[in-house]
Amino acid sequence: MCVGVMGTALASPLYPLYQAEWHLLPSHITQVFVLYMAAALGSLMLLGTITSRYGFFKVLRAGVILMMLGVLLSALSWNVWAFGASRVLIGLASGTITTAASIGLTQLNTSGDSQRAAATTSLTIAFGFGLGPIVGGLVAQWAPYPLRTAYLPSLLLGVLAVYSLFQVRIPAQLLPPKPSTPFTLAQLTPRLTFPERSVLRPYALASMGAFCAFGMFSLFASLAPSFMEKMVPWHGPAISGPSIGLILFMSAAVQFMAKSFKTKQVLITGYLSLALCNLLLIANVFAGSGLLFLLCVLTTALGHGLCNLGGISVVNKLARADNRAGLLATYLVIGYVGTILPILGIGWLSDHMGLSRALLVFCAVFATLAAALAWATWHTQPIAVRKP
Repeated sequence: MCVGVMGTALASPLYPLYQAEWHLLPSHITQVFVLYMAAALGSLMLLGTITSRYGFFKVLRAGVILMMLGVLLSALSWNVWAFGASRVLIGLASGTITTAASIGLTQLNTSGDSQRAAATTSLTIAFGFGLGPIVGGLVAQWAPYPLRTAYLPSLLLGVLAVYSLFQVRIPAQLLPPKPSTPFTLAQLTPRLTFPERSVLRPYALASMGAFCAFGMFSLFASLAPSFMEKMVPWHGPAISGPSIGLILFMSAAVQFMAKSFKTKQVLITGYLSLALCNLLLIANVFAGSGLLFLLCVLTTALGHGLCNLGGISVVNKLARADNRAGLLATYLVIGYVGTILPILGIGWLSDHMGLSRALLVFCAVFATLAAALAWATWHTQPIAVRKP
């Protein structure tokens, strides 16, 4: 999972280089970013039944191979259209890898602790996402041909991952039964799975937490290299890449430290942290302070980690064996929608009113939404763990 999702955010610190190389507008960058997210969303909706049918391990292997093809096309891209196609491949692979590996980690967990399984899943995803922009940014800063060489570490690790996945054997009890019916295209029909009405409110609140957390991270992953030029005195992929990676590494650390906390407390603290990070970003549009920007990054990481940990924990508590894959996929779909609609909006606003004003609108809306989610979660009864 870690190596597979590493390629997803690797391109983030490279966007200003692409923008200068191909003379792109801010909306072009957000559209390329959204292509990846839309493909990931499509894979979650269209391929959700594939994991249940063929087992998480076969799907994981196929996803990592597809990820490598997308990263290779990114390294060879000659214009924005080829680069967009590579992001579509990476998005399809990302949704497949995330779902398959999350289900695999849950099945391999023998402790019976759903919070621990949720923490392991979220931590691994966050670490992989964070590793990509850090490695890509550092390589792009000093290596020749940065839009080519930045992808080499991910390709090399991908080869190792594919080789390893073909060496491992999964216990027979974790293999799915042989399908009783042949595969048909009708099985790829988009579908979403929701829990019963009695627990729909906590599931919806947790999913909206993913919407906010994913949306905040996508803001940094797509436009931070651009708006950082006005907020911090240092520039370049070696600054923007580690800044993006820091959010995810800190998010992973937060999830590890908070894995034993109560889910309701985790979610409320996460929502309030996301509200605070947006207010800090609004203040820094006017202040242009490096220290204030660092505080914004830290609060974003805190909110991202807690919302993801709490959200996946809610899914694990509510799910049964027969609907776990569907509930997880739907949760991730809502999260990915949070990376698509707001970023398309800020890209369009940036072209018409400037990046700074668009950023103010984005942060004001997200701060209000996060605060409302914290209030609603406070007035929601805690949920009990569902028996498998």
